[in-house]
Amino acid sequence: MVRFEGTEHYVATEDLKVAVNAAITLERPLLVKGEPGTGKTELARQVASALGMPLIEWHVKSTTKAAQGLYEYDAVSRLRDSQLGDPRVNDVRNYIRKGKLWQAFEADQRVVLLIDEIDKADIEFPNDLLQELDRMEFFVYETGETIRARHRPVVIITSNNEKELPDAFLRRCFFHFIRFPDAETLARIVEVHFPGIKPSLLSTALTQFFEIRETPGLKKKPSTSEVLDWLKLILAEDLSPEELKRDPHSLLPRLHGALLKNEQDVQLFERLAFMARRRG
Repeated sequence: MVRFEGTEHYVATEDLKVAVNAAITLERPLLVKGEPGTGKTELARQVASALGMPLIEWHVKSTTKAAQGLYEYDAVSRLRDSQLGDPRVNDVRNYIRKGKLWQAFEADQRVVLLIDEIDKADIEFPNDLLQELDRMEFFVYETGETIRARHRPVVIITSNNEKELPDAFLRRCFFHFIRFPDAETLARIVEVHFPGIKPSLLSTALTQFFEIRETPGLKKKPSTSEVLDWLKLILAEDLSPEELKRDPHSLLPRLHGALLKNEQDVQLFERLAFMARRRG
């Protein structure tokens, strides 16, 4: 039986590895929740890489309908072609566009199917996929055929927790919440992306990062992906630990645009600095 043990490019905690392998054993979708930027989408890519399986990605938008994952029938093009006398109209299959589930079901080998940010779609979206994900088959009305999965895909579904998912859908998934990494795990993640980073620079940067992240009143806490962007800039600028000291007049970190993504959070640190000066 295939097992996921992480990869050299992705630091997977023990409980995350257990969750992935449990979902594979149970043949149920793995529903992964967590803050944006904690590596949910990347998990699917690394699982595919580790298990030697192709990856099929379905990125969900607010306008996405579940049926699009199965197929779409282009009746307008068929009507136009019939008016032009195109012989293609005689075969309805010429006007059916296969969705991501169809692609996963007909693949010659087992694949990893990523359904990314399922909570972006309307509330009926997850329920509309229940039967197809359960039975691993669906019916194409236009051709009268049933499409069955040749190999059951490893299904990984991500959610940013923007809205509650239906209970009937949750019952069919194995659930895992990716917690924000602690300092030790985050240091391991950084070293994977920036091997050889100086320990003093890493320690200073992460200490400052966690101080910023834990500041009361912060509207959007910086994520793992944002600290990696910040460190990339720090290394590109060749800043020393001493140069990372925050501006006492604003308490903002160097290159703070990589960490703070709205004006309210920037103003929060400026107010804190102003209050600190008054107290001083």
